[in-house]
Amino acid sequence: WLAFEEEYWAAGAPGRVSQNGISLLAPTLFDHGTAEQRARVLPPMASGEVIWAQAWSEPEAGSDLAALRSRAVRTEGGWLLSGQKTWSSRAAFADRAFGIFRTDPGAAKPHQGLTYLMFGLRDPGVTVRPIGRLDGKPAFAEIFLDEVFVPDADVIGEPGQGWRIAMSATGNERGLTLRSPGRFLAAADRLTELWREVGDPEDTGVRDRVADAVIGARAYRLFTAASASRFAAGAALGAESSLNKVFWSEYDIALHETALDLLGPDAEAADGPWAEGYVFALAGPVYAGTNEIQRDIIAERLLGLPKGRR
Repeated sequence: WLAFEEEYWAAGAPGRVSQNGISLLAPTLFDHGTAEQRARVLPPMASGEVIWAQAWSEPEAGSDLAALRSRAVRTEGGWLLSGQKTWSSRAAFADRAFGIFRTDPGAAKPHQGLTYLMFGLRDPGVTVRPIGRLDGKPAFAEIFLDEVFVPDADVIGEPGQGWRIAMSATGNERGLTLRSPGRFLAAADRLTELWREVGDPEDTGVRDRVADAVIGARAYRLFTAASASRFAAGAALGAESSLNKVFWSEYDIALHETALDLLGPDAEAADGPWAEGYVFALAGPVYAGTNEIQRDIIAERLLGLPKGRR
């Protein structure tokens, strides 16, 4: 995967609309799905025939995901989904979605009694309302569910294991699959070329920032390769994935800020990849778990510091 990503981004290929499936659902199916689910879901995901949306967040359950209220009620042969999901990435144009639902309202703790399911976005009882982005491109949507039938074959793992499976998925996303080193290696190369074209060799401050971008991309590559080696050896991607997420999200902003500074006033009018990439990078510290929460995880689970006041 790492080798493919490096070649993909080095070739200047576009971002993939299938990223939710590739970075979140595919690792989840490898870890927790059945052989039948993998055989049925992965091929059309890889080919781009089926696009997946992530249906986790709710109006009152964003960073505090365990507060979700959408429910799945047992029925003959499957489950009936009801509730609302919001900020569902790629739901505006996706074919199917995956998410967690409350199947045991009487569970002792909020993160218990949750189940991980897949469902169709064009199934009876599903209403999708797109949420517009500032740049006008389709991306997010609200999803309303009114007793949507999901067969048992579309339950991932066992009922009640949804939280554990979701946390496994976020570890893969933050620490390995969401932002590959190849993406940043290619961006750092483009930044270097931009500096050679328009940079002032006497401006050591900007030159050092370009050098930092190259060093950061290579350091991220080594860190991710080490994570992949541990994962291949059977280790779980735990709290260390939060280190990765904080690094790449803030690195992405710094890299694009350097490019815009090199472009100078032209950056204000530029309708090109650097301006667009900068706007997108600004969202990095927010999605996949805010960086404030990631720093709490690092402090508590890696450094052993006491919990701060919430």
